[in-house]
Amino acid sequence: MTGPSPKVSDRSVDEQASGFEAVRTAHQSEMVEDYVELIAELIHLNGSARPVEIAERLGVAQPTVSKNLARLKREGLILQERYRDIRLTEAGRQLAEACRKRHRIVVDFLITLGISAEVAEQDAEGIEHHVSEETLKVFQDFVKRNASGAD
Repeated sequence: MTGPSPKVSDRSVDEQASGFEAVRTAHQSEMVEDYVELIAELIHLNGSARPVEIAERLGVAQPTVSKNLARLKREGLILQERYRDIRLTEAGRQLAEACRKRHRIVVDFLITLGISAEVAEQDAEGIEHHVSEETLKVFQDFVKRNASGAD
């Protein structure tokens, strides 16, 4: 069975390596971003964030949450004392806010393209970690142009 031959990339080896490195870096930061964003949301909704709620919302086991909270604490993003609620540090709050903004931009862009709000929310969870600032700016500008044109 013969098909079309695979297209050779126009990118240089260094450009390809840089692209793959960016994806690996995004994957490494995804967990951190998801956790601080969720912790901020829980604090906003309930006044506190507890590991059991985090595990429930993320659909992961308590030991996974404990391991990841220890990482967030080491990285200076949360404060947590034994048997106490989790609090975000200033760095954690700033990261959570940046993540929330990125998420909102991606959701608004997808909705502007005609994607349902439910699907846009779901898809944004993956996309938001992998788009560059340049791409986010284009998304945001596109939404603004199309929102003003609808008035």
